Amino acid sequence: MATSDVLRTEGLFKKYHNRMVVNNVSIQVKQGEIVGLLGPNGAGKTTSFYMIVGLIKPLEGKIFLNETNITKEPMYKRARLGIGYLAQEASVFRQMSVEDNIRSVLQFTKYSRSEQKERLEILLDEFGLQKIRKNKGIQLSGGERRRTEIARSLATNPKFILLDEPFAGVDPIAVEDIQNIVYKLKEKNIGILITDHNV
Repeated sequence: MATSDVLRTEGLFKKYHNRMVVNNVSIQVKQGEIVGLLGPNGAGKTTSFYMIVGLIKPLEGKIFLNETNITKEPMYKRARLGIGYLAQEASVFRQMSVEDNIRSVLQFTKYSRSEQKERLEILLDEFGLQKIRKNKGIQLSGGERRRTEIARSLATNPKFILLDEPFAGVDPIAVEDIQNIVYKLKEKNIGILITDHNV
């Protein structure tokens, strides 16, 4: 049986102005696994994600990809190692088309131009975006925006993806679509770490 990569944290702490925001958080997610980080707003879920992807440094604790300590690695190196991230806030480029949103990430990958075009078509098909590929980000519904953002985050072909409240700001029908997408990512052997505050 093939070995799976593992993303894990050990004892993450983060404090802002003498307020403990993250207190001793240890998480482990393997490829092909879905792990939920649940809690109310203000519980430190997003801050934990920021530390894992390299947006902020932990006060204490470590982050590992397999046995390699990546705590001090910058965000772009973590992305190259296979860690993708989808922010809770809308991150689609509002004045760019759906296809250009995805292309904007593809152009920074190792893929050749022809491979980038092929990958773009695959992502547009996979996420049901072909019919709206020319629409600008500002024209998208909440569900279309989320699907575009997930497709864009998969352009780098990550081993892991951190989804920060992916159901926020989308209608109930789109929530079901996104849930199905998450299960498909798991089937593709992508490790998924997901937050939600509806507990």
